[in-house]
Amino acid sequence: MTATLFHSGTIWPGRGRRADALLVENGLVAAFDAEARERAAALDGSDEGPVERVDLAGGFLLPSFGDGHAHPLFGGLEQAGPAVRGCASVEAIVAEVRRYADAHPELPWILGASYDGSLAPEGLFDARWLDEAVPDRPIVLRAWDYHTVWVNSAALRAAGITAATPEPELGEIPRREDGEPLGTLREWGAVDLVLAVAPVRSEAERLTALDAVGDYYLPRGVTWVQDAWVEPGDVDTYLAAAAADRLPLRINLAQYADPRRFAAQLDGFVRDRARVEAAAHPHLTANTVKFFADGVVENETGALLEPYCSGLHDHGMRVWPGAALRDAVVAADAAGFQIHVHAIGDAAVRQALDAIEAAIERNGVRDRRPVIAHVQLIDPADLPRFAQLGVIACAQPLWAQLDALMTVLTVPRLGEARSDRQYPLRTLLGSGATVSFGSDWPVSSGDPRDGLAIAMSRTTTDGEPAGGWTPHEIVAPEDALDAYTRAVSVQAFADRAEAAWGELVPGASADLVVLARDPREHDPHDLPDNEVRSTWIGGRRRFSSPH
Repeated sequence: MTATLFHSGTIWPGRGRRADALLVENGLVAAFDAEARERAAALDGSDEGPVERVDLAGGFLLPSFGDGHAHPLFGGLEQAGPAVRGCASVEAIVAEVRRYADAHPELPWILGASYDGSLAPEGLFDARWLDEAVPDRPIVLRAWDYHTVWVNSAALRAAGITAATPEPELGEIPRREDGEPLGTLREWGAVDLVLAVAPVRSEAERLTALDAVGDYYLPRGVTWVQDAWVEPGDVDTYLAAAAADRLPLRINLAQYADPRRFAAQLDGFVRDRARVEAAAHPHLTANTVKFFADGVVENETGALLEPYCSGLHDHGMRVWPGAALRDAVVAADAAGFQIHVHAIGDAAVRQALDAIEAAIERNGVRDRRPVIAHVQLIDPADLPRFAQLGVIACAQPLWAQLDALMTVLTVPRLGEARSDRQYPLRTLLGSGATVSFGSDWPVSSGDPRDGLAIAMSRTTTDGEPAGGWTPHEIVAPEDALDAYTRAVSVQAFADRAEAAWGELVPGASADLVVLARDPREHDPHDLPDNEVRSTWIGGRRRFSSPH
């Protein structure tokens, strides 16, 4: 018997509840308040004692956070290249690439991520700018949206991309006036041209990246992550990590469905799910298939019902034409997979809802918990369909602010009126839909405290605009906490595991996080500085603050 009593602080088991003591036995929530203290005292006096006591010192204990949509391998691998994420200008990026290349003369290619796409007009970056840093080796940098890359001239030559290269399916090659490629490649069809000839990261680098994932998430109180873009080689890496016991937190894999080859993929998805199940690692599952319905607004590839203001791409890009998404979703659902659809624009959201509705009609009613991620724009007619169809809206609350990405790239493309309909989080909650929160890390911060601060304020870190942008969509503190805890566990099918997590109820896994202060009683902007004191999985301490 192992037992731990948490006391002398505020304990938030879930929305609408509170306690002042919590007893954990053998990794499971056992009792609260007086019952917890009495049971701990009895255990101390028995052969099963003693009980470890954790003094919360006035802190705030709650279920640990989950991340409903992220790309952990991408995030871990960012550390293996030039540190361009923090660069605030094109010149700073070029200087960092030059520094990294000089420090690594042995590398035939320079691969890195992820730069700020708002640093160049319309997000268009020139190969010649990178040529100034490294003219003789290919450079490939991902933008922080991970739908775009910026390459130098050597990379264009290596990929055979010239003025004569036709526009690829599901992609775009922006060009100069003479037709030569500029150096920015947008969406899979174009990005894959260069990634197909770039070297693949070694398995050792990829395993080190997964180590970095734990080092990133656990100090931020996160114990479960949805990897929302998994290729076959990634499954191998996760299985290798599981075999070496190098999975420090819970991860579910969503295998990427490619419309260009889906007919040949589904059997492989089933086989890889079986391989993960056979590994039987308590931190690894592969229950999900990921679909992209569209791109992103910043590239004008998000699929819209009404055209973009510029008209450059008219209504954007539907990744799956015609009935293809519906048919693929029906097939994956019939194979028992959870459906997870990236849908940014209102046309993509409608297409995803239609596909899920078709799966329900054709395959029958069951507990399927389909997910539509991002939900940046939803047509008012489609808002009630989330609750009606049992679709989980996995939103990224950090994006619901008027930051540079929004004001420089998004609002000009959508226009003011349509921009003010973005991220209808409170409206979705009011409709009865389940809303889970995620980060899309490393696209944006994977720290739930950052996302919670925006969800609860709809302002930037500078407090702009006063009163919040679209303040009617501000999420109440307990609803925001619920979206990052219980709602993510619903998305994760936590009740299929040995013990559910996401809420503190008797019998649940003791996946916990202890914050220094009660986030409900402080200004939302204080949340990013609210220290994570400890993180626990199954009653075991996995992180402890050094302070």
